[in-house]
Amino acid sequence: MKLTPYWLDTAEPSGDYRRTPVPEKVDVAIIGAGFTGLSAALEFAKQGTTVAVLDRHTVGWGASGRNGGMATTGLAISFNTAVKRYGDARAVDMFREYNDAIDTIEKLVRDNGINCDFQRFGKLSLAFHPSHYEGMLKSQEQLADLADYKVTTIPKSEIHSEIGSDFYQGAMLDPLGAGLHVGKFVHGLAGAAADAGAIICENAAVTELRKVSGTAHDVHTTRGVIRASQVLVATSGYTGAVTPWLQRRVIPVGSFIIVTEPLPEDVVNRILPNRRQASDSKLLTYYFRITPDNRLLFGGRARFALSSPDSDVKSGKILRKAMLELFPYLSNVKVDYTWGGLVDISMDQMVHAGVHDGVFYSLCYSGHGVQMAAHMGKNMVRYMGGDKSANVWEDLKNPPVPGHFGPPWFLPFIGGAAKIIDRIK
Repeated sequence: MKLTPYWLDTAEPSGDYRRTPVPEKVDVAIIGAGFTGLSAALEFAKQGTTVAVLDRHTVGWGASGRNGGMATTGLAISFNTAVKRYGDARAVDMFREYNDAIDTIEKLVRDNGINCDFQRFGKLSLAFHPSHYEGMLKSQEQLADLADYKVTTIPKSEIHSEIGSDFYQGAMLDPLGAGLHVGKFVHGLAGAAADAGAIICENAAVTELRKVSGTAHDVHTTRGVIRASQVLVATSGYTGAVTPWLQRRVIPVGSFIIVTEPLPEDVVNRILPNRRQASDSKLLTYYFRITPDNRLLFGGRARFALSSPDSDVKSGKILRKAMLELFPYLSNVKVDYTWGGLVDISMDQMVHAGVHDGVFYSLCYSGHGVQMAAHMGKNMVRYMGGDKSANVWEDLKNPPVPGHFGPPWFLPFIGGAAKIIDRIK
C-alpha cells in the first residue's frame, strides 16, 4: 500500500521547478503552488504581469493533490442554512458562484488543453438521517423558487438507482457536479502558467514577509529574497506563522482518503452506477467516487488529527472499515493507496478572501476547494487590480478561532463534538 496521493502518483509532473532561480523583483509574489496560486499565476502571466509562485514543497503537494477530485455544486453549508444566515438574494449569489467555479475549471481545461478526465457526472448528496433528507427537500424547493435551479431528490425506496448501499435515508442529485484527475489538472495549470511566463519556484519556503509600503513586501524565502509589489497568500490548510493573522482564522482539519485496486466493471456499476461524485450529510462526512481507472476513492474526516505516515495508516484502517459498512461486498478488495491532507475550514464554513495589512489572500474553502480555489485564483487577479465585484466574499466577517495561536490543539474537542452530533441528529 502506498502512502502517497493516488492523484500525484498517477500524474506526469509538468516540470522540475526545484532549482528555478528565485527572482529579485516581481509585480506579484504568490505563496502556494496549488489551484489558487497557479490559476492566479496563469492569469497574471497572460496579462504580462511578472509573477513568481513560491512553495515550500512541490507543485500540488498540499490540498490540491490530496483531495477527492470532486468539483461539486453548492456551498459547504446547505442552501437552506445560507438563506437563513444571509437572506434570499445573497444565498442565491453564493450558490451560483460555485456553479461559476465549475465552469471556470471547464474553461481552464479547454483553453489550455489540460487532459485531466474532466466530466460532469453530477453530485450526489446523501442523507445520513431522515431529518437530513427533509432538509434536502426544503433546499430543493428553495432552489427552485429562489434561484430557478432544478435538483432531484431521491427517497430511500429508490436509492439503489444511484448507490449500491442501504446506509442512507435518501439523496439529492445536482447534475452539474464534475469529477477530474486533480494531479493532472494541477500540473496542467503549472505547465500552462510556466509557458505563459510565470516563474515557479519549488522548495522555496517563505520564511518572512517584510512590508515595504502599501502592498509592497520583501518576501524572504529559503532560496532568496524577492521584492514584490503585491503578495497573494494561497496556502489553504497549510497557512502558518508567516501570516499569523490568517493562521488564527484557519482551522486545519485532517481529511484522509483510501483508493482501492482497480475494480471489475460490474462491481463499479453496483457501487455508483452513474459515476456520481458522492458525499454524505454527516459532520464527519464520507465522500467517495470512482476514479478514471475504475478504483473506488473513499475519504472522510476519519480522525481529527494532522496527517503523518502513522496517522494516515490509522486513518486508512478506519476508512476501510467505513467503506465496508457502506459496501460490505468489497470485503476482499485490496486498498492500494492511503494518504491524508489538511482542509482549511473557517468558523462560518465560508470562503474568505480579501486583503489585510497590504497582503491579499484567498482561503477557507471548507472541503470544496477543487472548484473554488481555481475560480478564486482567477478572480483574485481582477480583485487585486481593483475590481471589487470579483470577490463576492469580501464583506463576510472573518473572526479568529478563540485560543488559536499556533498548532490546532482544539481538534480532538471538535472531533468529539462532531461524533456526538452525528449520533443524536
